[in-house]
Amino acid sequence: MGDIHGRRDLLDALLERIAADLKGFEGHSEIVFLGDYIDRGPDSAGVIDRLIEGPEPADSWVYLKGNHDHFATFLLEDDDWKKDHLKAWISNGGDEALKSWGVSTRLLVSGKSEEIVDAFRLALPKAHRKFFRALKLDYRVGDYLFVHAGIRPGVPLEEQDERDLMWIRGDFLRHRKGFGVHVVHGHTISKDVDEQKNRTGIDTGAYMTGTLTALVLEGAERRYIATD
Repeated sequence: MGDIHGRRDLLDALLERIAADLKGFEGHSEIVFLGDYIDRGPDSAGVIDRLIEGPEPADSWVYLKGNHDHFATFLLEDDDWKKDHLKAWISNGGDEALKSWGVSTRLLVSGKSEEIVDAFRLALPKAHRKFFRALKLDYRVGDYLFVHAGIRPGVPLEEQDERDLMWIRGDFLRHRKGFGVHVVHGHTISKDVDEQKNRTGIDTGAYMTGTLTALVLEGAERRYIATD
């Protein structure tokens, strides 16, 4: 499933469609979430609540870490956080996430970085903190590699840099040769699914388009389920 970005409504709707698609299916089913659960949309807290409930309608769920999720975990876990990191998060939709956890608009407008971070750490439920801590950077099944953003061409899979897995764009997106695996990723918005020979991008900009997309892999078949 592609980037959710605080759209609990779309997450619920897509899970309902997945449940309908799985009806009568007798094999093992698994949903891999590609990260960026929070920011920009209005209900980041609600998205995390639902993801923690899992795994229905599938047998198991896998949660990967996106760059927006990293913004939050950095402020939670690192006492050496920098003010510009908080500023970057807020300017990239983090204000909506913070408000969903109960951090006041007045405090966000004040620009008092230390107070904002303290309020966030205090407001975040323990279950949400645990969820963020457990996020994976990548997940491989057979010939498929699932990551949030992509991988660095020419670098062995086991040597990929954490930042590239969450942030890379240009070098990865322009690469037309094989990676040794088919990479399924989000992070970079496209109007429609970006299906290439070596990768498939499924971030269809849910927070602004209303279209949240999932790639269905069953045997050699590839197809898509979306909210639109």
